[in-house]
Amino acid sequence: MLLSCEIDHITITAPDLTSGAAYVETLLGIAPQAGGEHPRMGTHNMFVRLGSALFLEIIAINPAAPRPGRSRWFALDALKPDSKPRLSNWVARTPDIRAALSQTQEYLGDIEAMSRGDNHWLITIPQDGSLPFDGIAPALIEWHTARHPATGMQDFGMSLLKLELLHPDAATIGELIQKLGVQGDVMVKPVSTGQPAQLIAHIMTPRGLRILT
Repeated sequence: MLLSCEIDHITITAPDLTSGAAYVETLLGIAPQAGGEHPRMGTHNMFVRLGSALFLEIIAINPAAPRPGRSRWFALDALKPDSKPRLSNWVARTPDIRAALSQTQEYLGDIEAMSRGDNHWLITIPQDGSLPFDGIAPALIEWHTARHPATGMQDFGMSLLKLELLHPDAATIGELIQKLGVQGDVMVKPVSTGQPAQLIAHIMTPRGLRILT
């Protein structure tokens, strides 16, 4: 029986939280709320709720935290001080991360235990901190919390309408999404060889539709 996954959150990576928050506020018209710290990764984040079990995350290296003895997740070590914030990847939720991984032969990373405050979860992270398929393939997450973190976030009336996955090898991405049983409006589109992979999120706000890339 195919185990299904759902879009859990989309992630904006930035060289610092200030620039990431400004980017999101300019596009969505609201100020993201404070998140917390990830001790194992030396990172911290901010949030925008997109539903009862869905959110946008802004994540950056925490300058006050010691450097971890490993590569940070979401390719954050590759960012430079003048890098622009961007929608770099997305995370799919599953009730059984090991079973979900067994449904595909594509490498999405090793299963790691992570925490932020009282929240605990398992997530797939490549050892070198890279983004599988340039961020077009999802990280998988299995929450070990009594309720989804989005339920405690301020509701600004935002919702994710559609997530577009653009990649030169759209056939492989499409097969991966199918094998993971990803639920929700996820569209896979091809781009010409040599063109960059790209995520595009269509977000409905009280002020109308906004596009994040």
